[in-house]
Amino acid sequence: MTLAEERRNETRTDRATTDLDRAARRENFPVASRLLPPHARGKVVAFYRFARAADDIADDPDALPEAKLGRLDALDRALSGQGGKEPAAALRRALDDGRTPSDATALAAAGELLVAFRRDAGGIACADWADLMAYCDVSAAPVGRFLLAVHGEDAVTHGPSDALCAALQVLNHLQDIAQDHRDLARRYLPGDWMAAEGAADADLVGPALTPALRRVVDRTLEATDALLTEAAPLPTLIAARGLRMQAAATVALARRLHALLRRGDPLARRVALRRADFARAGLSSLWFAP
Repeated sequence: MTLAEERRNETRTDRATTDLDRAARRENFPVASRLLPPHARGKVVAFYRFARAADDIADDPDALPEAKLGRLDALDRALSGQGGKEPAAALRRALDDGRTPSDATALAAAGELLVAFRRDAGGIACADWADLMAYCDVSAAPVGRFLLAVHGEDAVTHGPSDALCAALQVLNHLQDIAQDHRDLARRYLPGDWMAAEGAADADLVGPALTPALRRVVDRTLEATDALLTEAAPLPTLIAARGLRMQAAATVALARRLHALLRRGDPLARRVALRRADFARAGLSSLWFAP
């Protein structure tokens, strides 16, 4: 590859990173941050596009579950090297067909996401906290594992990363409980906690949290707080400077959103991070720059 071609590739990756950063801010947390080194950003961009394509399939309101599963299977085959369906094939190319151990681990993490999207495709109602955590193991943890793999991080980071990713997933679900239930027939809140507190699925689309549903949300936030405590050491365990700083910012943002959901009512109005929250999290990450 010539120097000019390398520069063009870097420009395309930077432009894609900017677009994904904007999308990530809408979804609360950094994805392909410019804190990441160029060699990793290209892989992360490809991963994000793959995950977004799978998510769009699972969330398609006009498709039957069987059709969604067929399209997800096509992505899976392309990810495995069978066929050229984009963007799964593009992700496989970005990871050099998984030739190195780190790229093979990253490729496997991408495949795990499809397990969650298949479950989402037909609607979902989590039975209990363990069921929700099992869902997060395939819907959220692979994102962290992918980032760690493409940076060559040690396995000691896996536990805190899994906890952080699960916390982020639960917080995002709490933001969108009405839309998830109304539009996609999904209820991620633990069903046994709903029953114990006297909350019903119909409460999820009300104008405001009922007292019973408020108790379920608070109980879920308490369990999520334990996940964030488990995730707290993650930045200190990461060797790569940019990823370390991104992890620190993400922990700070998760804590902030957790606090906002404690005080707010996600049915009455959307509870979301603001630009100032991202700025403060970015400043706090500087502590982990050295």
